[in-house]
Amino acid sequence: MTQLAAPALNLRVGELVEVRSEEEILATLDDKGELDNLPFMPEMLRMCGQRFRVHKVAHKLCDTITGSGMRRMDRAVHLAGARCDGSAHGGCQTACSLYWKEAWLRRVEPGTPAAEVGGVRPSRPLLPLLEVNSRREPGPDGEERFSCQATELLRAAPVCLPLKDLGQYVTDVRSGNAGVFAVLRAFLVGVFNRYQSASKRILPRWLWIRGGARWGWLKGRAGATTPVEDLGLRPGELVRIKSKEEILKTLNDDLLNRGMGFEEEMSRYCGRTARVRARVDRCIDEKTGRMLRMKTACIILDDIVCAGAYNVSCPREFVPFWREIWLERVEETRPV
Repeated sequence: MTQLAAPALNLRVGELVEVRSEEEILATLDDKGELDNLPFMPEMLRMCGQRFRVHKVAHKLCDTITGSGMRRMDRAVHLAGARCDGSAHGGCQTACSLYWKEAWLRRVEPGTPAAEVGGVRPSRPLLPLLEVNSRREPGPDGEERFSCQATELLRAAPVCLPLKDLGQYVTDVRSGNAGVFAVLRAFLVGVFNRYQSASKRILPRWLWIRGGARWGWLKGRAGATTPVEDLGLRPGELVRIKSKEEILKTLNDDLLNRGMGFEEEMSRYCGRTARVRARVDRCIDEKTGRMLRMKTACIILDDIVCAGAYNVSCPREFVPFWREIWLERVEETRPV
């Protein structure tokens, strides 16, 4: 299959774009349904022909597979409201923000009318290719394994982006991803966290700042056995995220509660109220492609994402998973 090159759009946050047709996108993909090692996934097909605003410019991302830090991504964006629903990947509930290569999009100039959609069901030239490549080789025991943008990000973004690369911060501001103050804060937090990590390797303990903890000062206090609580929360219910002090009492030394991590980015939302979007009991392991099934379901909340404030302004915007013991139900007052 011959991949067709496309000119760079140099998109910015807020611009209106239209997802190209399946035929146009197919012309950009290789035999594995990828462009620059980034898969175009079956869940993205329903968005062909639709218009979206650019939410973030995906010029970098945090490596959650090997922990190598930030990685560089070229000519890609995240679109507002375009998250993976997991329908072609075993019902995965991670709700990742999809990556869109600029070659899969066209800029929409102001005042351009939307194309009319006919009543005839369109052909699906991409579907067979994408369905085949949404699976990896089964595990040794025949277990189904998946391939998606999240599992392939190290191939799609092979180059590490060091903290000292100042160009990334210029792009953060020029693209509209973040303001100057937010970018400066994220950079300083990154510098501090690297100092903390280095100090634990080379300095005596009495010179460590607050025990060498990362910015956010999280330290689990539950010991080896962490508590559990089942509130039976359902979508639409209003909850309050507990205080940081209350949550730290539920975490072990690795900041885990029954295997689920609580991170510094999540602590920024402590005390906030939000509505339950869904109960989550399965997600794909990015390292292996296995479907992980949780013994204890967790919660995702409306409008709560990782903002990258403590992670060098990463635009990936993960949806955090919350243990119910970190939340408390808020009784709503009904109008008389």
